[in-house]
Amino acid sequence: MILYEYPFNERIRTYLRLEQLFRRLAELMPRNHPLDHHYAIQTIFEIMDVASRADMKSDVLKDIDRQKLQLNSYRGNPAISEKVLDGVIAQLDDCFTQLNQLSGKTGQSLTENDWLMSIRSRIGIPGGTCEFDLPAYYDWQHHSVDQRHADLQRWVAPLAPLAASIGLLMKMLRDSGSAQKVVAPCGQFQQGLPQGRTFQLLRLRIDPSSGLIPEISGNRLMLSVRLMRQGEDDRLHPAPEDAAFELTLCA
Repeated sequence: MILYEYPFNERIRTYLRLEQLFRRLAELMPRNHPLDHHYAIQTIFEIMDVASRADMKSDVLKDIDRQKLQLNSYRGNPAISEKVLDGVIAQLDDCFTQLNQLSGKTGQSLTENDWLMSIRSRIGIPGGTCEFDLPAYYDWQHHSVDQRHADLQRWVAPLAPLAASIGLLMKMLRDSGSAQKVVAPCGQFQQGLPQGRTFQLLRLRIDPSSGLIPEISGNRLMLSVRLMRQGEDDRLHPAPEDAAFELTLCA
């Protein structure tokens, strides 16, 4: 099954982008080839760009507080395990403490590294990191694998609290939803959203053997899914048949 996720607000959209970048970084860092480490550094810069919004850290800290408040309201409920509850709240407390201890914006300490910033200024230019442009960077790519790994770990360390916090918040958000099987008649599906409840994320699973690609749109009142199929002209065309998929709304 292929999983598609659609955010209902800009904050969750940013979280999803950061989560994808952190996932890519975690994939690239353990590898050994200098080219993989080049793209790991590029990903670090992309994370800094996305997370540089002035209110990013504040948003995450507020979300952690909101989750803690909601979880604490479950205390005394016989259907809730106090041990599990304490464990999740402890995770949230740890994320809050580590993120709150960072001064300034996420990755601000990296902006004080002139060597890294010289790469950042060139990496967006096609071919801008050739050896004649950045000889020191070219030399670094010839360092031992262990040295490059150590450097990457050092540069990623200031970003780790944000990665852990967003990872935990998104896991809790995803766990809040219940999956339902639905059918899109003639490739079209619409559903009104219940009033009085604010959904933040839609998750859609569809069988890849169907060859269908969902185009999702939505707001606080309505969600719409249009199923498409890529044609021989490499364009997407509406799929006319009935099709089933799994839908999860997370609040």
